[in-house]
Amino acid sequence: MSFELFAAYLVACFVIVIVPGPTVTLIIANSLKHGARAGLLNAAGTQLGLAIMIAIVGIGLSSVIAAMGHWFDWVRLAGAAYLIWLGWKMFRAGGVEDGAIQARAPRGGFFLQGVLVALSNPKTLLFFGAFFPQFLDPARDHVTQIAIMGVTAMLFAALSDSGYALLSGRAGRFLSQKRVRLISRVSGGFLIGGGLWLASSRAS
Repeated sequence: MSFELFAAYLVACFVIVIVPGPTVTLIIANSLKHGARAGLLNAAGTQLGLAIMIAIVGIGLSSVIAAMGHWFDWVRLAGAAYLIWLGWKMFRAGGVEDGAIQARAPRGGFFLQGVLVALSNPKTLLFFGAFFPQFLDPARDHVTQIAIMGVTAMLFAALSDSGYALLSGRAGRFLSQKRVRLISRVSGGFLIGGGLWLASSRAS
């Protein structure tokens, strides 16, 4: 992966991780009700869930690249189309995705709750499966590239989730529903634009 491509990936990660989803909803809700520590434990559990999903995606993409060869560009185009659709859905919804989690103390602890919520969202697998191929160079070692992108995505998610937990625990009013909707719409717009750019660059 070239430096320019990795820089584009960093920008994309920043836009994507701030989008409120089921895990962010859980973190905010638990932080508001049980304190920032509960949200931070949720965030730590989410990291483990993301690591498992990224490993699954990496194994799957490795198999696809080996099987399809130069036809892998069609996978990229399909992934770009999915990103555009997801961005449009986020823009129209203008808020947290369906499946918001109610804040209640879990029996297995907040860490385990974070793991289970992350693993219970199949959209994450679909998203990473569509997102990673856009930045892969099939001519280079794809396992290393996926590992780098996975660790980078987890780092961004950890910073974002921890920020949500701390803000919710100390200043919950800052994360009003109106501001959550604004973040979702702006991020959805960026996702649509990025998907269109990726699709046009592959087509050309």
